[in-house]
Amino acid sequence: MSSFRTSARTAGVAVRAMLVLTLLLGVGYTFAFTGLGQLLFPWQAGGSQIDRAGAPTGGWAGGGEPVGSALIGQSFTDADGDALPQYFQPRASAAGDGYDPVSSGGSNLGPENPDLVAAIAERREAIAAREQVPPEKVPADAVTASASGLDPDISPAYAELQVARVAEARGIPAADVRKVVASKMQTRDLGYLGEPRVNVLQLNLALDALAKESR
Repeated sequence: MSSFRTSARTAGVAVRAMLVLTLLLGVGYTFAFTGLGQLLFPWQAGGSQIDRAGAPTGGWAGGGEPVGSALIGQSFTDADGDALPQYFQPRASAAGDGYDPVSSGGSNLGPENPDLVAAIAERREAIAAREQVPPEKVPADAVTASASGLDPDISPAYAELQVARVAEARGIPAADVRKVVASKMQTRDLGYLGEPRVNVLQLNLALDALAKESR
């Protein structure tokens, strides 16, 4: 009987401890840090969304109707899936049908996988034809997908490759397009982490804003 009472008491303590820790760490901790995130970093906590003017939206940021996130890429294609010539195009994406945030992930194919090699060769030929350049001029990030499939950025080299097409489609000087690209260029984090990059959504929104200003 004494052994049973001891076991019951121990089990009771364990259950109470589990309930208290669940409330503290599973509920209290979550709500506390979610609240701090919304209070101190409302834009980031809300998904880093931006409106059509390229301004942050949500929380203290205000702004208009969100058109996307600065952290998640999106396609700029027509109903048939063809690239819209007036917009800069992002990297390839292996996430779902392309930039699907609920299917984030890469292809998991190795660098010597014949399917991946064939896909890269096909993308290189297609991009070279679209941008009217030799295939060897197409940079690596233009033909490969990121590990997440959601990368919102492209390299300066891929941005430069698209300048002539975008300028022609919009009927503006290439120099003006290059200025917009330069204004959206992001340098290495802390001066040495990562690589210089250009956010495609912010770049295309800036070009749309420029078109509105020139009317």
